[in-house]
Amino acid sequence: MSAAPVSAAPVSAAWPLLGRRLRLAVLGGGTGSFIGPIHRAAARLDDRFEIIAGVLSSDPARGEEAARALAIRHYPDFAALVAGEPSLDAVAIMTPNDRHHAECLAAIEAGLHVICDKPLANSVAEAAEIATAVRRTMTVFCLTHAYAGYPMIRQARAMVGAGAIGAVRAIQVEYIQAGMSSRVEDGAITRKLAWKLSAERSGPSLVLGDIGTHAFHLARFVSGLACVGLSADLGAIVPGRTVDDYCAMFLRFAGGVPGTLLVSQALAGTENAITLRVFGDDGHIEWQHATSNYLTLALQGKPVQRLARGDADLLAPAARLVRIARGHPEGLTEAFANLYRDAAELIAARLTSHPVDPLALDFPTAEDGLEGMKFVDAALRSRADGGGWVTFDEAAA
Repeated sequence: MSAAPVSAAPVSAAWPLLGRRLRLAVLGGGTGSFIGPIHRAAARLDDRFEIIAGVLSSDPARGEEAARALAIRHYPDFAALVAGEPSLDAVAIMTPNDRHHAECLAAIEAGLHVICDKPLANSVAEAAEIATAVRRTMTVFCLTHAYAGYPMIRQARAMVGAGAIGAVRAIQVEYIQAGMSSRVEDGAITRKLAWKLSAERSGPSLVLGDIGTHAFHLARFVSGLACVGLSADLGAIVPGRTVDDYCAMFLRFAGGVPGTLLVSQALAGTENAITLRVFGDDGHIEWQHATSNYLTLALQGKPVQRLARGDADLLAPAARLVRIARGHPEGLTEAFANLYRDAAELIAARLTSHPVDPLALDFPTAEDGLEGMKFVDAALRSRADGGGWVTFDEAAA
């Protein structure tokens, strides 16, 4: 490995000083939810959060039934939850996208720390309002771009930052799925699908809000570069579809670094396929979700290396997230749990006035969510201009 390891010396963390679990409430993620059980399992995995209450459905009867099954206290709405749970530390939000803005602001104003599912909001203006509130109140805010919680993504970020591949020359990222490759609109419409197919609820571009923001965040997170402009081919490839299911774009990052991004929910035969490549002067790194426990390092003129989660010489940002030995795979739930663990460390630091472990500060925040909405907005403006180049400054205006 050509990058010098980041010091793995023990760091005095705030978490052990707190002496108790953090008290967490959940909004959304009730019966039939895909993401709700993952959030709840992730919150509990390191025994740093105790889920004590929730608003699990907009239907009070469904919410009460779900809360009973989870053995937590049920409330009909967020105001009632805050009034009934004065000892809460944090809230996890996994409701439909159109509710994130109001719920995040309400939680921040109630003095709660926030863990929110992506996307942050449905517009740049909404996202900016949340980010401003977070800065003003010093709220701990974690946005669950879960792929940033994989150890080998942290390894890739650390290696690029340490110059392992030289100066970044180009970035490629893709995220493709098959779930909407057929006309799902013509079948049974579930509650989840109903809001996904509604632009008023899911946002102005389904594919970009759902998975495009993930791909965009990965490119920024690992390369360490801000995106300054893009040109997008955005729309639907399934005939008759009225929501976006495909986007291919050219990106321009700081320093003139070019990039490409491909995302689709309608490419038949794929399995949540994510690939990230970052190319530098001296070689490149590659990460694939299908083999998420591994990272490829290919330096020019040298043998290709396959680094693994659990290797003895991983850099400190990755090594701290390894739970079990190499050869025993970890996956999405553990990646979510790593974000919850990072957030717990910073919350504990705030509550104890103890310095935070600096390695816990790499989780996505409201600022990342704001950048994600600028990305979506820029793509929409590019489409309106026939695929022309749009700068982020123009998109955010």
